[in-house]
Amino acid sequence: MKYSQMTKSQISAELEKELQKYKEFLDMKLSLNMARGKPGADQLALSEEMYSGIPSPFSEDGTDCRNYGGLDGISEARRLFGTILEAPAENVIVCGNSSLNLMYDAIARAMIYGSYKGATPWIKQDKIKFLCPVPGYDRHFAITESFGIEMINIPMTPEGPDMDMVEKYVQGDPTVKGIWCVPKYSNPDGYTYSDETVRRFANLKPAADDFRIFWDNAYVVHDLYDEGDKLLSIYNEAKKVGNENIFLMFASTSKVTFPGSGISAVVSGKENIDFINSILTVQTIGFDKMNMLRHVEFLKDFDSLKAHMKRHADILRPKFETVLTAFESELSSLPNTHWTSPRGGYFITLYLEKGCASRTFDLCKEAGVTLTNAGAPFPYGKDPDDSVLRIAPTFPPVEELKIAVQVLTCAAKIATLEKMI
Repeated sequence: MKYSQMTKSQISAELEKELQKYKEFLDMKLSLNMARGKPGADQLALSEEMYSGIPSPFSEDGTDCRNYGGLDGISEARRLFGTILEAPAENVIVCGNSSLNLMYDAIARAMIYGSYKGATPWIKQDKIKFLCPVPGYDRHFAITESFGIEMINIPMTPEGPDMDMVEKYVQGDPTVKGIWCVPKYSNPDGYTYSDETVRRFANLKPAADDFRIFWDNAYVVHDLYDEGDKLLSIYNEAKKVGNENIFLMFASTSKVTFPGSGISAVVSGKENIDFINSILTVQTIGFDKMNMLRHVEFLKDFDSLKAHMKRHADILRPKFETVLTAFESELSSLPNTHWTSPRGGYFITLYLEKGCASRTFDLCKEAGVTLTNAGAPFPYGKDPDDSVLRIAPTFPPVEELKIAVQVLTCAAKIATLEKMI
């Protein structure tokens, strides 16, 4: 029976039953963590042979990777990222282990120097605004908040951000300087932007000439099934209309090899790439080319990379299916409750009755199950409906995950029943 069909006495009885179950979880003294989308130890083990040695410290063009130089990365690493991100190698800069660092640097660069050579630095402009598709990635929002940039919520849909709203803001307000995007398997919904959405982004005509799309292609190769989602190339679409400098695309191997010691890349039009390099020349003498060499030697080419990511998918798929099966079994009777069923990426979004996310989070925490904070997928940590929880099933082993999701569904039921009473 659906909760909405229950009488008050039936709701009270159901709540009592769930509270008794919850007490049993409390007695188990659990300590389970589903807070971040980290790869599990079995995934990390897939890349261990990468550190068994490099045949030669020289790249294909003879560069000695042990030495200084090579500001934009070794040629074979640029070519590999170019293939993955559907852009020419000359439009790729390969950097250190963190694409998030590159995004932070891009904001800082725009604040200090402007978005392009000769542009007015953002810090010298009266008002700066950023569009934030929600629910979204908390670390994106933390970057813009740290610089005092005003953030504006843009609702997400299965096709991507609400593009009518995006176009209205971008093309009508010169204080809007950027938008955060995770275009494939979005964090946390797992949606992939439709072809129409990508084309509308590529064809934007911003009121501000220093506007940039921050295209965080974090999950470009992170399919859970053989037939993954297809994402249209923003580079190709923007180039068709002479707009290839409107975006900055970011990616890394953080969830391909080792999160703490991978390689990252930024892709854009030539004007942006030249401008970034002009700043990097002062900022660094070069990134870790030996690590780039290790990655290219291990990953080899796009086909080899896809085979490697299939092994990741074989580990992750049962974890996602464990959570989704539990949700279907335990939460289908709850009013206004639904969840996403992504075909890739690292997250599932659970949408609860309004006002129930924080209570569910607190109950889980008290029972020893750590989730991402309620409100985290929104700017300033404020979910206007207090209804969204980002679920990260990737890190715990399946047996631990089964227990954690039992606690989660029990907590969601208690929060919903309490709300109904």
